[in-house]
Amino acid sequence: MTRVPGVGRLTAALATATVLCLTASGCVTVHGELEVLPGATESEAAQALKDFTDAYNAADRAYDPALDADRVTGSLGAINQAGLKARQTYNPDGNKAHKPLELTDATYVIPKKAGWPRWFLADTDSNRDEDGGKLDTRWLVVFVRSGPEALWKASYLGVVPASQVPEFTLDGDGFASPVEPQSGELIVKPVDLSIAYTEYLQKGTPDVFAPGTATSQWRETRRTTRRAGFSYQYIDQPLDSGAFGPLGLHTEDGGALVFFSSKHFERQVAAKGLKPEVNADVKALMTGEVTNTLTKERISSQLVHVPARAGSGDSGGRVRVLNRLPGLVAAKGE
Repeated sequence: MTRVPGVGRLTAALATATVLCLTASGCVTVHGELEVLPGATESEAAQALKDFTDAYNAADRAYDPALDADRVTGSLGAINQAGLKARQTYNPDGNKAHKPLELTDATYVIPKKAGWPRWFLADTDSNRDEDGGKLDTRWLVVFVRSGPEALWKASYLGVVPASQVPEFTLDGDGFASPVEPQSGELIVKPVDLSIAYTEYLQKGTPDVFAPGTATSQWRETRRTTRRAGFSYQYIDQPLDSGAFGPLGLHTEDGGALVFFSSKHFERQVAAKGLKPEVNADVKALMTGEVTNTLTKERISSQLVHVPARAGSGDSGGRVRVLNRLPGLVAAKGE
């Protein structure tokens, strides 16, 4: 075989540059996976759900965040880890009332995509509700895997009535269609949901959210909260990158089911001679000492249905918040 001087080195350099460029864009990994593939096999998904449930139960039984730290991430991970840390502080002997979590009747909604991270949705029935009737719910757990050697981790949880679980768009092989974060097919791009939501809570605009307990009613509750000798301030911040980025799936109605995260601060300032109340969870996660001011920091995940834009499907209505899961993650006393 005849070799052309320098060509081998040049080809290798170009290949390396291409891999690095594509990796930086988030499209592929250093292993060069460009092919669109299912995020997981059904058996992998089932094992991920089992591993998460086992780790969650071990951590809840002992109130030890280390026991499931490698099985959670994102907003669910932040809430889970902070909650366990707090309870461990005032229950060092563990959870005497532990009831094992059971997630059964699982259906796995697995999207096809190129590169990493890969992810899937587990639609499950938990033993934390009443089967049948209005209180019967489904637990929708999102699992994410950041690379070929990484563990599957639960990043989002939404709890909704079975009637609110939509029909997902599936291909001929039964795989789901993920929504690109920058997709313009929806009335709000997934990547913009956290910014839109936090701005809405602060200012009432953009007015793209349907009325409800997590939108208009929450704004009104904050506006009308009164207590003699106390003032309240609220700050809402977007949380939309890395492990906290939005994840969505196309639905048969032309819209999408999307999970996204946000951060919220509540500041209480007391008049002279008064002091904000500090419960056990707040005390366990608090830095500083409360004299007249207490700031609570919460992370929240939202599960929403986002309609399609006009001309892209059955458009109409606004973004509906189907479930909101908040959790205290820190506090500061001043």
